[in-house]
Amino acid sequence: MNQDLNRDAMKLESPELQAVVRNVLQRWDPALAMDLHTTNGFYHEEPVTFAWAPVPNADPAIRAFLRDKFQVAVEERMLKVHNVRAIMYGEPRNFWEFEKGFESYGSVPHFFTNYVSLRNRLAILNENYNHADFKTRVLGCRALLESVLTYARDNKDTILALVAEADRKAVERGARPSDQDVFGLTFEAKPIKRPLTIEIWETEIVPRPGGGYPEMKKTDRKKTMVLPFYGEYEPTRSVRFPAGYFITVPDEAVIGKLRQHGVAVERLTSPVSAEVESFVLKELKTGARPFQGHWMNTVKGEYAKLKKDFPAGTYFVATGQPLGALAASLLEAESIGGLLTWNYFDKYISPQWSREWGEYPVFRLLEPVVLAKESVR
Repeated sequence: MNQDLNRDAMKLESPELQAVVRNVLQRWDPALAMDLHTTNGFYHEEPVTFAWAPVPNADPAIRAFLRDKFQVAVEERMLKVHNVRAIMYGEPRNFWEFEKGFESYGSVPHFFTNYVSLRNRLAILNENYNHADFKTRVLGCRALLESVLTYARDNKDTILALVAEADRKAVERGARPSDQDVFGLTFEAKPIKRPLTIEIWETEIVPRPGGGYPEMKKTDRKKTMVLPFYGEYEPTRSVRFPAGYFITVPDEAVIGKLRQHGVAVERLTSPVSAEVESFVLKELKTGARPFQGHWMNTVKGEYAKLKKDFPAGTYFVATGQPLGALAASLLEAESIGGLLTWNYFDKYISPQWSREWGEYPVFRLLEPVVLAKESVR
C-alpha cells in the first residue's frame, strides 16, 4: 500500500493498524504500548534513544509520569544493569547549530504513540541509533525492553491507577466542560526542566556535487554537550472543549471510522433544538503532493454560534467518554490529523456549483443538554 504505518493511526486505513487497534488496543487494552524504530539519525554515541508521547491534548498526568519518573528510571537502569547508554529521543532544532537544543518528535496525533496517549494509556517511542552496528542496536533495544518492562512491573499499581484516573477525568470533563477546558489546535515546543546530555561526534559539512543539501561527514572528534530539550508542546491557539458533536450526514465512512476507533457514537431518537457552534469554512488548502495516499487538507475559518434543529436520526458523539480526547481529535475541523484533514468530509465542504464553501457537517455542543438517543453498534 506504500504507507507509513506510523502515520496511519487516525485514518486507520492499513490492515495492520486496523488489526492492532481492534485486536490489541480494544481487546486487550494494554496500559503501556511501545513502538520500536531505527532512527534516521545523526552522529552521536548513545545506541538507544526513546521518549514519552508528547501529544498535548492527552492526559497531562500520564505525560508527566512518563517524562519525570519512567524515562529517568529506565535510563538509569539501562546504564547500571546493562551498561547501555540511552537518552531522550529528539532531533536537533538546527543541524548546523546544536546549541539551540533538541526537540521531541511532535504533537501530531497520527503517530502511533501519540494516538495511544489520546486513548489514556502510556506510550513510549524507541528509536535505535542507525549508525551503530546491528548487534549493538539489537542488544540496546533488548536492554530497553527489559528495563521498561521491569519498571512497569514494579510500578504496576501506580500505572493502573493513572490510566483509571485518566478515564474517569475524561468522562467527567466531557460531561461538564468548563470555560477552562480547551482543545489545542496549534502548538509551540517548550523546553522541559531536565536538559539533554549527549555525546556528539563533530561533523564537517561537505557540499554535494551539483548542489543540493550538503553532506554531514563524521569526524573522529567527540564532545559532550548539555542542551535544552524541547519535550513538551503548549497550545498557541485553542478552542473550548465541547460536550459533544452533532454529525448531520449519515456517512458510513465517517461513522464507521469513529466506531473502528472504539469511539462511542449515538443516534437521536427524538428531534432536538440546541445551541451549537458551527465551523464556517473560509479557506482550504491541500498539500503540494499526496501524503499517505491523501491530499491533506489545512483549513481556516470562523466559529459561529447558532440555534439549530437536529432531527431524529442525527448522529451524536459525546466527549464524556474515556475516548473523549480522541473523538475531539477526529472531529474538530482544525484538528491536525482529524478526519477533515484526511479528506473524509471533502464531498460536503468542497464547492461544485457554488463559489461558497459547503457546510462542515459537524456541530459543537458546548453545554450539555438532555438528549433522547440510542447507541450505534
